[in-house]
Amino acid sequence: MQFGLIAGNGQFPFLVVEGARKSGASLSVIAIKEETDPKIDQAAETVQWVNIGQLGKMIDFFKKHGVEKAIMAGQVKHVQIFSGAVPDMRMLKMLWNLPKRNTDSLIGGVADEMAKEGIELIDSTYFVKDHLAPTGKLTNREPTDIERENIDYGLHVAGEIARLDLGQTIVVRAKACVAVEAMEGTDATIKRAGELANGKLTVVKVAKPDQDMRFDVPVIGLPTVQTMIDAGATCLSVTAGKTLVFDREEMLALADKNKISIIGS
Repeated sequence: MQFGLIAGNGQFPFLVVEGARKSGASLSVIAIKEETDPKIDQAAETVQWVNIGQLGKMIDFFKKHGVEKAIMAGQVKHVQIFSGAVPDMRMLKMLWNLPKRNTDSLIGGVADEMAKEGIELIDSTYFVKDHLAPTGKLTNREPTDIERENIDYGLHVAGEIARLDLGQTIVVRAKACVAVEAMEGTDATIKRAGELANGKLTVVKVAKPDQDMRFDVPVIGLPTVQTMIDAGATCLSVTAGKTLVFDREEMLALADKNKISIIGS
């Protein structure tokens, strides 16, 4: 079977390429000019570069290469979609018919357009299941009692903003919400929290209550921990089984060195 990949930014697309190769699967890659790392040309055999609004070109490429199942991997910044993208006719028609333009609606609309052409969008972790966060502590240090109280409070609040598709992350201090994620992304949210209340911060990142594993799966990695260090955050809680962990060994080593606790909840 021929698989397709729509590659956003970051490390995720490269892990999918590697996972597909290990499984012996053939992969045709769509790279987005505004987002994808140019190194994708060396990592994958078949790559087509497109602008972010060229939905028709994406679908035509997949059909040409016989793609039946496709994966979305890597973030595409929402501001890119709303600021500089010039949509082709297929994208324009899809956007026009959307009832709302949050993440689920936008990517769900793309998935529907692909399905019309016999291309199924599948679980984005299909080739990278070994990178999902386990339940329990990932680091050497357990959360303190105060951090656990922050996590309990944060899970409720973060679950609500995730349910509303506003974001996946909140930052808490003393059971008070310091920062809430919207379009800016997790790292920017943590950085903003550090500017507002540096020190003793707990970060809670969650999957949506009905998380669609085809897209917008929560991700953490080295940059997350480094941003936490800079902001004075001491604890991170993520949704076990639904959060991807990149550069796990290096990330956990950095967290342990700085006495940061990370758990899968």
